[in-house]
Amino acid sequence: MLNPASFDFPVVYETVEGAWVENVVRGDPLLEPAFIAAARRLVERGAVAISSTCGFSIRHQAAVAASVNVPVGMSSLLLLPALLRQLPPLAKLAVLTYDSKCCSEDLLGLDDPNERARVVIGGIEGGKFWHDELKRPAPATDVAAIEADVASCVARLRDAHPQIAVILFECAAFPIVAPAIRRVARLPVYDVVGLCRQMMASVP
Repeated sequence: MLNPASFDFPVVYETVEGAWVENVVRGDPLLEPAFIAAARRLVERGAVAISSTCGFSIRHQAAVAASVNVPVGMSSLLLLPALLRQLPPLAKLAVLTYDSKCCSEDLLGLDDPNERARVVIGGIEGGKFWHDELKRPAPATDVAAIEADVASCVARLRDAHPQIAVILFECAAFPIVAPAIRRVARLPVYDVVGLCRQMMASVP
C-alpha cells in the first residue's frame, strides 16, 4: 500500500497521530479520533476515496465513513461477506493476517454462524516481517521474508483445510507477494490493493 507502483492513479498519504503497528493491531479505541482527523485531512487535500495501510483499521471503518463524504474502505476484510457468497456452500475461505491472535470475531463482519464456519484464519506472527514491523522505526520491507512467511502459512492452512478455495489477505503489506502466492497456491487471492482499485474505478 505504501508503494506508489501499486496504483495507476495519484495517491496522497496522511499519518494517523499516535498509531503504531502494535496499538493498531491490538485495537486501541483511543486512536479513533486520530483516524477521523487524518481522513478529514485527506479529503481537504483532494482525496476522493480513503483506505488504510493496516487491515486491523476496520475497527474504525464506521466512524471514518461517517466523518467524510467520500467512499471509505479501511480494510480488505470488508470483502469477506461478498467473497463467501461467490463460493460453493462447502468451500472455505482463508484469511491471511499479520497476527491471527488479534484477528478477533468482531473484525470479520459475519453474523451467520454457518458463514463463520467457512472462514479459517492464519497469521505470520513470530516471523521476521512480524518482528520487523514492531520496531520503531520499522526497517525496509523484506519482501522475501513476507513471501516465505505467507507461503508457509497458506500451506499449513491448506493441509488442515483442503476445502479452501479463496485467499483473502488482511495485511496491507501482503499484496506485494500476491502474484507469487497465486502461482504457488493456484487459488484466487484478494487484498486491499484490489479493493482500492475497485473504489477508484467507481468514483467520478
